[in-house]
Amino acid sequence: MTTDFTATRDAFVLPEGMIYLDGNSLGPLPKAAAARVAQTVTAEWGQMLITGWNKAGWMDQPARVGDRIARLIGAEAGTVVMGDTLSIKVYQALASALAMTPTRKVILSDSGNFPSDLYMAEGLCRTLGADYALRVVEPEAVLDAIDETVAVTLITEIDYRTGRRHDMAAITARAHDQGALTIWDLAHSAGALPVHLAKVGADFAVGCTYKYLNSGPGGPAFIYVAPRHAETARPALSGWLGHESPFAFDLDYRPGRGIERMRVGTPPVLQLAALEAALDVWDSVDLADLRAASLTLTDQFIKGVEAACPDLALATPREHDRRGSQVSFRHPQGYAIMQALIARGVIGDFRAPDILRFGFTPLFIGESDVAKAVDVLAEVMAKRLWDRLEYQTRAKVT
Repeated sequence: MTTDFTATRDAFVLPEGMIYLDGNSLGPLPKAAAARVAQTVTAEWGQMLITGWNKAGWMDQPARVGDRIARLIGAEAGTVVMGDTLSIKVYQALASALAMTPTRKVILSDSGNFPSDLYMAEGLCRTLGADYALRVVEPEAVLDAIDETVAVTLITEIDYRTGRRHDMAAITARAHDQGALTIWDLAHSAGALPVHLAKVGADFAVGCTYKYLNSGPGGPAFIYVAPRHAETARPALSGWLGHESPFAFDLDYRPGRGIERMRVGTPPVLQLAALEAALDVWDSVDLADLRAASLTLTDQFIKGVEAACPDLALATPREHDRRGSQVSFRHPQGYAIMQALIARGVIGDFRAPDILRFGFTPLFIGESDVAKAVDVLAEVMAKRLWDRLEYQTRAKVT
């Protein structure tokens, strides 16, 4: 199968004149999503009411959609389930991993990890007691920091600021050699590049769906548990729908079979409907083609910006195997520069303290978009168009 990126681009709502380089933060609206959600609202919720849990398959939706995501992250069938937020899934995975390694008390992460992951780890350590600790090292030091004291590594494969990519296979192998477990956050990996959870032997993985998978704002997260742990991993959040028999209404919790035990609360049916529509696009996408196109686009952008904007410093690795599907540049006036770009129809985002961040999604971004984005950025920099008061005031979301 050769991917037709012209066809995938036509599957999205893209405002006229806009170059959208922020799909790594919030994916655009798939054209099919609005109709799919409307059908769920009117034909299912409207006509079936509560019988939709059975007739429309709402109760099975988290596992059904999970299997579709499993294909995109190299996971075995029946090992991924949807629901809740990414932070909740991080907490579940961490608590399960620590319970499986009771003689060890250290969670290892890195300073490039998304802060929310670190917050969840810190909070869990406080709950468990003073013996537990989160150890944070520089990204380049992760491999050497894995020793016999580490219970679990909590690593986001792609650094959300710089786009730096960790070596999943090497870190997983090192962790297992030292008797530790691994949790991989795939927030900037799923839908951005091929992932091989089963092949590398990952223990747990989590991720969100509103970035490269285009489920919409607030889209549900997913969690993966390796089959070898499926019947022993015990979630700290013992939710009703993770019970072995939810409708037996037992007063005591018994974990469900396999990945079902990682369910917590009522599934977000409307959001999952949008995600199902978004995932239809992926049925025609070869992930190897996606990765090749992504590298072409990011190479083009790096080359163009460095030639035209010498005041911007590249923060993203040049090596293909160390790069995700985004490119970041540094500048002390990064926020104002990004606002000037957005005002001219080139949408990226800013990450403190000085990162201009651009995502490249071949599903809807092509080489002509990249060329135009470089031209606009070059004009903003050459003419100091960012140096205006209205571009200095920071909004709540940057």
